[in-house]
Amino acid sequence: MWCAVRSTGSAISRPSWSTRRDVADLDCDVLIAGGGPTGVTLAILLARHGVNVVVAEKETAIFPLPRAAHIDHEGMRILQAAGAADAVFATSRRVARYDFLNARGKLLMRFDGADRMGPGGWPGANMIHQPSVEAALRRSLQRQQTAELKSGWAVEGFVDDGEGVTTRINTAEGDKVVRSRFLIGADGARSPVRSAAGITFDDLRFEEPWLVVDVLVDDATRLPAANLQICDPKRPTTCVLMGEGRHRWEFMILPGETPEQVSQDAFIETLLEPWNVKGAVRIERKAVYTFRARIAAEWRKGRVLLAGDAAHQTPPFAGQGLCSGLRDADNLAWKLAAVLKADAPESLLDSYQPERSPHLRATIDMAVMMGRMVCKTNRLSAWVRDMQIGLGRALGKLPSGPPGYPALSVGVILSGDANAGAYFPQCLAADGARLDDALGQEAWLLTRKALDAVPLQPFAQPLSRWFEARGVEAVLVRPDRHVFGAGSPDALRTAWRTMTGLRAQEF
Repeated sequence: MWCAVRSTGSAISRPSWSTRRDVADLDCDVLIAGGGPTGVTLAILLARHGVNVVVAEKETAIFPLPRAAHIDHEGMRILQAAGAADAVFATSRRVARYDFLNARGKLLMRFDGADRMGPGGWPGANMIHQPSVEAALRRSLQRQQTAELKSGWAVEGFVDDGEGVTTRINTAEGDKVVRSRFLIGADGARSPVRSAAGITFDDLRFEEPWLVVDVLVDDATRLPAANLQICDPKRPTTCVLMGEGRHRWEFMILPGETPEQVSQDAFIETLLEPWNVKGAVRIERKAVYTFRARIAAEWRKGRVLLAGDAAHQTPPFAGQGLCSGLRDADNLAWKLAAVLKADAPESLLDSYQPERSPHLRATIDMAVMMGRMVCKTNRLSAWVRDMQIGLGRALGKLPSGPPGYPALSVGVILSGDANAGAYFPQCLAADGARLDDALGQEAWLLTRKALDAVPLQPFAQPLSRWFEARGVEAVLVRPDRHVFGAGSPDALRTAWRTMTGLRAQEF
């Protein structure tokens, strides 16, 4: 079926250009629509598995202003696999606390220790400057022999004929046709690819308009050193650190206010006045966003798949929007590579949405819960909330951090194994070396008896604790660093090979 994309996502009549080419006549294995962090990370990970990939990005340059503000330890581990983590880390900032304050500035709840090392082998909260992240990813992409980014390429339409996808792309040199085995829509919340494929959203019923104000910092001593949620019914507000030299405020837009009104410089000055930062900051960007919670009903439709904001949107209160896209890329890359390079069955791709969707729903549920707690504009409701949180704090029942995410419960995991689906931690050696760098990007079969041998010896102590806590002799870790299963090496080797067609590196 011919699918055409416009800014509205509407279909148009069948074009004159050829819609079918022989499956062997490929321009690339995978065409990715969208050159943001999700699309470029996916391209790098695919290329590192030997997959030939092209990224079509409609813009000619990186969007120069801040957007996402946070990457967690798991996201940093994925950037590590993509060869960009060190560069991102160098320009990011750590923050220890995430405080929720009431209208009088009194502490309601605190999430502490976000600057400590997380299971992914990086600090738990890293405040970033998105253009710097994208620049680091693009530099890494340039180093990949089988991947390239095409700027100024806008996907116009595609045909999935069951054997491949033929995509028409508008460029400055005229229309081009690209034939690929798969097309990935990583083209943002408005995703023309998703619209053209006829994929709808499940609306999770959270929609709030907010004003986002990003500033350049001239005097950091006058700004908060913690991330803040101001639970004031008069004007719920977020105040967070960003990458080096930047800060952000987000202000809820109240009933009766318009985007044009709240975006005026004079209005923003009144919003910032209580923070006493005049002369300490300069406005870099102001934008009105509607914070939404939505998940695409289908993440795969034939040879077309979705990733990142094209597949889901989450309110920003938990800082998981960019992280979720990176997790999509990590989950999808090794499966596409297995299908394309190791003759794994294409049905392996059917595990993508069942594995990622429960995690996404838990992420969105957490963000919505936090958002609804913050976004109370009724004074009585806010007072009740404050009393309930105060009671919980007095009883010692408040959480010290966001709730954990669920392990994989379905998909490419060993059925009946309690260890299967858990996130496998990245151990650090005494000299700071990281496990993933030592062992490589493929699946690992680790055995307890090999802990004293190269290359596991520097990580023997934390790995030994992991094995002892679970009473197993071996573990098979997937390329996205989730546990396939634990137990007998022979049984794990056979089960993994049967399910994926892949061989794990054995240590």
